Amino acid sequence: MKLLARFILFKILKWKIIGSFPKELKKYVIIAAPHTHWIDFPLGILVKWAEAAPINYIGKASLFKPPFGFIFRWLGGAPVNRSESTNKVQAIVDVFNKNEKFILALSPEGTRKKVEKWKTGFYYIAKGANVPIVMATLDFKNKQVKISDPYYLTNDMEKDFDLFYTYFKEVEGKIPEYS
Repeated sequence: MKLLARFILFKILKWKIIGSFPKELKKYVIIAAPHTHWIDFPLGILVKWAEAAPINYIGKASLFKPPFGFIFRWLGGAPVNRSESTNKVQAIVDVFNKNEKFILALSPEGTRKKVEKWKTGFYYIAKGANVPIVMATLDFKNKQVKISDPYYLTNDMEKDFDLFYTYFKEVEGKIPEYS
């Protein structure tokens, strides 16, 4: 799968990856942004396969129903019921705690539309599971995915978010006005 993904990503689509996902870490949260279009998902899967990274993601529960739900699970997905008033952050922290290895990728915006402020769930997941955050850009303007070194959260949420926003500042998504 790795060779095919690399061929499609690099030769056909002409994308590049700058940096790499940390191989020495068994657990971390990846925030990938900006998320502006449905095409971000297959692009992310290509990156996952090209890097041979065991990355997981969460998705709305309806995606995991028959007849195609098995595909989303095979791609590393886990369903989340967004209509229930459960503590999703704690449920995901529990997944980190129960597994020897777990890497979770998600969109900090929580939607494909333009947002002024990101959701904070990813932050509290990383904090609760005591794992670092790795940032990954989906930069359609430059056709590149830039992967950061792991970032270990401080006790200053405002400082941490300033760093995140700065990292993604010049990145342009598939739909630039949503970036």
